[in-house]
Order: sequence, then C-alpha cells, then structure tokens
Amino acid sequence: MSRIGKKAIDLPKAVKVAVSAEGGVKVEGPKGKLEWTLPKQITAKVEESKVVVERANEQRSVRALHGLSRALVANMVIGVSEGFSKDLEIQGVGFKAAVQGKVLNLSLGFSHPVLFPIPEGIKITVTENTKLKVEGIDKKVVGQVAADIRGYYPPEPYKGKGVRYSDEHVVRKEGKTVQ
Repeated sequence: MSRIGKKAIDLPKAVKVAVSAEGGVKVEGPKGKLEWTLPKQITAKVEESKVVVERANEQRSVRALHGLSRALVANMVIGVSEGFSKDLEIQGVGFKAAVQGKVLNLSLGFSHPVLFPIPEGIKITVTENTKLKVEGIDKKVVGQVAADIRGYYPPEPYKGKGVRYSDEHVVRKEGKTVQ
C-alpha cells in the first residue's frame, strides 16, 4: 500500500472539507476556498477531524494516483489554513522589480522592462527592489508563478546575475584566461 496514500490528513479547526459522490473535493478555510476532482478509482471520506483517501484496486497506476491524490488534498488543506510562499532574489547591477497595480515590472538589463501580469489569487511583495515574495493558497500556482518570473533571466554561471530562488545555490564557472 502507498505509504503516503494510507496516511490520514489531519484537519485544523478552521478548515472544512466536503467530498461529493462524483469525487469533487472542496476545502474551505480562513485564507480561501479550493476545489479539485479526484480520479475515478480514488475515493475520499471525512471522518471526525481527518480525511482518509482510499483506492479501488491494486493496479500500479491506481497506487500512484492514491499517493498523488492524498498529497494534493493535503496541500489544499495547508493552503487554505496557512498558505504557501516562494522567495526570489534578483542579482545584477541595475536589476530591480516593482509592483504596479496588477503587474510586476522587472528591469533585468534588457532594452525594455519585462511586465508580468500577476494572476488572480497571488500576492507579490517586493522589498529592497531586489527581493520578491510570491504568496498564495494554491501550491501549484505559487510555484508556477515563481518559475515564470525566474524564467525571464535565470542565474548565469559566470557572474551570477539573474533571478534566483532565495535558497538556490548557483555553481559559478571560471571565465576564459589569456594564454
């Protein structure tokens, strides 16, 4: 049996989970609401203050979906109760960021500013012009927004310029030498 799938998900006091007969899971908490539909072979039920995810059979693909489904429901519970965040740093001379309404304005050494539209449900805060914090209740969306911002100018190995995660280590290379 899936080690992750068989663990019950503990529900905090402020979080409510509703599972429909078709497999729709709705999670509601102090930070917001999230919805997701379980795969056909996976079922979930709420018992007291826990959510239990079960599978229909022992096929390899169903076992994989069991652990995946449990992890996604657990992330929904954590998201509506605590939320998720990713920290980014911008390094480079003249590189900076600013939030202007619903748009993140990035100056990354190009001839034009990079304008990134902030998706619904995501909050981006900029401190010191070079430190960004991406926050939201959906772990997938938070990670994707952070990856999209980093994708405009990933850190390069020679000078270390670019957008990086705050805990990311960039392996530096030695430049060319004159003979």
